[in-house]
Amino acid sequence: MKKILIIGAGGVGQVVAHKCAQLPTVFSDITLASRTESKCLSIAKQIKDNYDITINTAAVDADNVTELAMLIRDVNPFMVINVALPYQDLTIMDACLKTGVHYLDTANYEPLDTAKFEYKWQWDYQKKFQDAGLMALLGSGFDPGATNMFTAYIAKHYFDEIQYLDIIDINGGDHGYPFATNFNPEINIREVTAPCRHWENGEFITTSAMSKQQQFTCPEGVGTFDIYRLYHEELESLTKHFPSLKRAQFWMSFGESYLKHLEVLNNVGMTGIDAVEYNGQKIVPIQFLKALLPDPSTLGPRTHGKTCIGCVVKGLKDGKEKTVYVYNIKDHQDCYKEVNSQAVSYTTGVPAMIGAKLMMEEQWLKPGVWNMEQLDPDPFMDAMNHYGLPFKVIEQPEFDLE
Repeated sequence: MKKILIIGAGGVGQVVAHKCAQLPTVFSDITLASRTESKCLSIAKQIKDNYDITINTAAVDADNVTELAMLIRDVNPFMVINVALPYQDLTIMDACLKTGVHYLDTANYEPLDTAKFEYKWQWDYQKKFQDAGLMALLGSGFDPGATNMFTAYIAKHYFDEIQYLDIIDINGGDHGYPFATNFNPEINIREVTAPCRHWENGEFITTSAMSKQQQFTCPEGVGTFDIYRLYHEELESLTKHFPSLKRAQFWMSFGESYLKHLEVLNNVGMTGIDAVEYNGQKIVPIQFLKALLPDPSTLGPRTHGKTCIGCVVKGLKDGKEKTVYVYNIKDHQDCYKEVNSQAVSYTTGVPAMIGAKLMMEEQWLKPGVWNMEQLDPDPFMDAMNHYGLPFKVIEQPEFDLE
């Protein structure tokens, strides 16, 4: 029974707080902190109403190492679960080192002024965390996170060598808005408009964002969707830790309305990350756009449909080629009924709780900075089945991806 500090009170933070509160024998004392404490108080009320459990709340500026360290010392947690913005990963890691607590996040660091995310900055902390005897677990969300675990699990149990990997993220939900994002709009739009990179023949190849498209039919009647190739951060770590991969790609589904609005916004400069002068003050277009769009944490009650996220892996077993598909399907309304959030937040928040649980129980606890696939996938996959994200495996699926 140990204390935790959750930093971030958006849609994912709400799910993490709920799921941790559901396991009071593991997470005995929870503090939820955000720049805006009123968001934390709202989530705390949900948890009190749902489970009759009281969690603590606090206000903190996650860009300020000194302020973070003061809060961490005050709370004295076993670990920090970082579900704030990716821009704040390094300051939170610095604060954890300063105060001697373990660290977990769901998305890798990216600089505020550059639309580029990579693990270099966080991997550079390896020696610092090892020397401090602390663990930093990177990317314990769904993608990255569960998709890394899917890959590692398939590689461990179904193959002698994996050679081709396609990660497919489909959101078949409908929130009724002409244009809205299911997680932080600024992060979402930066992600999907960045140049695409995929791994092929020992190197990353850069192409235009979403320039390659195909159709994918989900199992269990979820539907058929247009999927587009993007760069996603788990490709960097998976190709490093599975050097037998000849090709690795990430695909995401988008509806016609989303793509139409995104194209127009991009054409008129509203997705820009460089400040422009307006009425004598500097504003960043994408941050202004974020203020106009619906808050993703409010989409739960109006989102219907299902997500279907999984990995298609091809490789060799006993000298023969085979294909395996592992996936999870989650209903948006089921998530809302349980934790007041839609499935995109749910599928990210549950793996964060599971990663923290495995660290708290010392099943996954070793000094250094680690990506998910470097750890034993079996306890994580078992926990997915127990805590709301059951997975299924199809050997030799009928579809074939390009």
